[in-house]
Amino acid sequence: MQRLKMLNDAGFDTPEKLKKLDYAWWFNAREKQEIPPGLWRIWLILAGRGFGKTRTGAETVREQVEKGNAKRIALVAPTASDARDVMIEGESGIMNICPDWNRPTYEPSKRRLTWPNGAIATAYSADEPERLRGPQHDFAWCDELAAWRYPEAWDMLQFGLRLGDDPRAIVTTTPKPTAMVKDLIKNPNTHVTKGSTYENRGNLAEAFFEAIIGKYEGTRLGRQELNAEILDDNPDALWQRKDIDDNRVSKIPDLIRVVVGVDPAATSKDGSDDTGIIVAGIDSKKHGYVLGDYTCHVSPKQWAIEAIAAFNKHRGDRVIGETNNGGEMVEHTLRTVDPGIPYKDVHASRGKQTRAEPISSYYEQGRIHHVGSFPALEDQMCDWIPGEGKSPDRVDALVWALTELLPPEKPRQSVPKFSPGFGLSGGMRI
Repeated sequence: MQRLKMLNDAGFDTPEKLKKLDYAWWFNAREKQEIPPGLWRIWLILAGRGFGKTRTGAETVREQVEKGNAKRIALVAPTASDARDVMIEGESGIMNICPDWNRPTYEPSKRRLTWPNGAIATAYSADEPERLRGPQHDFAWCDELAAWRYPEAWDMLQFGLRLGDDPRAIVTTTPKPTAMVKDLIKNPNTHVTKGSTYENRGNLAEAFFEAIIGKYEGTRLGRQELNAEILDDNPDALWQRKDIDDNRVSKIPDLIRVVVGVDPAATSKDGSDDTGIIVAGIDSKKHGYVLGDYTCHVSPKQWAIEAIAAFNKHRGDRVIGETNNGGEMVEHTLRTVDPGIPYKDVHASRGKQTRAEPISSYYEQGRIHHVGSFPALEDQMCDWIPGEGKSPDRVDALVWALTELLPPEKPRQSVPKFSPGFGLSGGMRI
């Protein structure tokens, strides 16, 4: 009765009006999905898969527009396609959660949404920080911040978040121990909300729990992706995030060689591996640079197209492929797409841990630099424990590429010392 009275008091007193409850976020949202009270500049939502992060972000934008608090909004995602497919057109995106009577007009070519009251939201890719250099906004929704490649995209957004009396931003992301996420948590102007997948179980398919929860519950990945825990580095992993973060750069220097490492998957069936495609280069000071991660889950012909596209984009010198995994198939598949592609096959005569250890030591020495951020690759690097399961596809491709550029240094041969009175043959001199 109390709930019915609340609805009647709010004006939902007829069947027609009750239908509008589907769009009443104040009625459908859980407490953690409601805008927090108090003074804050950034609302950081660290939540597991299926929590409802996207819906919360979209509904918050809609609410701010309808209240007149947001007139110029930035929608920033890891890539342009993420902004379109998730934030705007996704099932929980803005176009699908806005009611017919207040749905914005979407102009894909302009990356722009326009509401009836004149409010405008513009979509941006964090892969293109310079696009955020000039525009000004009074509100921003940033999705999957932990997966942004260039941290300066966040900086450029902050410089432009200066319109109105109280410019604010909502950040929705799966928690990862990146430098940006850690800095935001420490920021006194940030309100942090944490939530797990389990909190939204009533709205998730049971098949999701059987397939995902059953597989990952209790694992390190599950603690991050389901329980929204920010995990410290795994001390048993070959790589540590600090070594990567401390030597990260934003610009590519002059390079003397560029190669593409490929760790191929034989098929694109569900459950099969991805094809790891990593581009790396080396400068005259013998420092290595990771330039791109083009890993994909596609057919052999399509990964060959992706690898060759990466080769051409970065003006590569050679593609490196492992003969142990696919044998001559790798070269044949690549040459089917481009007969003239420079190719070198490598044979794994040593175990994967033995091959990876010299490369991890170069990271410790500060000789390897990531140009920007590669969240999926870095997650694999810092989570993989040698001897526990097969090494990940991205890591294998990385190791092949960097080993080609920075082969392990051979130990110097000591010169035998000869005692007086003995010849080089070791015999007595007469």
